[in-house]
Amino acid sequence: MASAHDVAKYILEKQGSMTAMKLQKLLYYCQAWSLVWDERPIFDEEIQAWANGPVVYEIYDFHRGAFRVSSWPKGDVANLDAAARDTIDGVLTVYGNKTAQWLSDLTHQEAPWRDARAGCSPGESCSNAIQHAAMNEYYGSL
Repeated sequence: MASAHDVAKYILEKQGSMTAMKLQKLLYYCQAWSLVWDERPIFDEEIQAWANGPVVYEIYDFHRGAFRVSSWPKGDVANLDAAARDTIDGVLTVYGNKTAQWLSDLTHQEAPWRDARAGCSPGESCSNAIQHAAMNEYYGSL
């Protein structure tokens, strides 16, 4: 299975420079739609329900302190099979032209992030995982 680093590298190669926040949201939507379209996760890393939306900590830890990212030295796009590439391309077609803030606002309206943050107040630090089952159920119903 591919890693979140493989997916991040592919996204940046296709889209070019973007904010770290936007990269995080695109990774989230790649995972969500892979669960629906491909019936499998696209990467193993957990997605956490942070105050500004979903975050893959392993990716955050790598770009910590950077506002923008333009390339990803870690990961290998060769680890992505055709189905994974198709899923990422589909996500980029729909979400790739949106701003980081727009994507963050969208995740805040959707059940998987909201439910994972149950019991956390707005702006409060939270590392609760967004469950695959919740993502699959919510996005599969759209």
